[in-house]
Amino acid sequence: MPNLEVLQENNDYIVVNKMAGLISEKSPYENLTVENQVLHHLLKKKRKPYIGVIHRLDRVTSGVLVFAKKKSILVGFNELFSGRKVQKTYLAIVQKKPLKSKKTLTNFLVKNNLEKRADIVSLKSKESLKCILSYQVIDENNFGYLLEIKPKTGRFHQIRAQLAHMELPIIGDEKYGSDQEYLPLSICLHAWKLSYQVTGSTDIKTYEAPVPKNDFWKFTKI
Repeated sequence: MPNLEVLQENNDYIVVNKMAGLISEKSPYENLTVENQVLHHLLKKKRKPYIGVIHRLDRVTSGVLVFAKKKSILVGFNELFSGRKVQKTYLAIVQKKPLKSKKTLTNFLVKNNLEKRADIVSLKSKESLKCILSYQVIDENNFGYLLEIKPKTGRFHQIRAQLAHMELPIIGDEKYGSDQEYLPLSICLHAWKLSYQVTGSTDIKTYEAPVPKNDFWKFTKI
């Protein structure tokens, strides 16, 4: 089993840096998932550990992922997420230079279950969901341009679909039009930071996951 990179752990939750290529939660169709990795880790200290799946990342995405170790903590985090009190910050590498170095994108998205992708549509409908994100270009290298992305909504494949709609597919994301090869079962999308305000306090908790260790991610500003 691949090593689990633990970013933070206490009695309430565990924060890990998910490797791309794995799905987040247990599945009867997958021998190895991040939840399996977390279980293997927790079994070293406790016979029957509780694992609550708070949120998920796409198989092809790496980065910050939090699991609850108590039911009450799962409930508390679910309330933070549903109340949009959690700010996620992603990093993505695109091959083409964006026309604007900083922009907010607002689109309508329809989940295409047949092709397991999200389609951006021009008009609002019963099936469509509004999706909003902001991005800014923060660096570049020989492979492409590094974008820092802050989603305002949490829709299925939102970042991938919205960038592709701008003719800026993420490197390696063949499903959304990239013709640049990357690593198997991976794209250049990384859940970099996760921040939230501690309930009943003014304190802000932030967890940051180091980027993948390959040449694509060699930038001076991260």
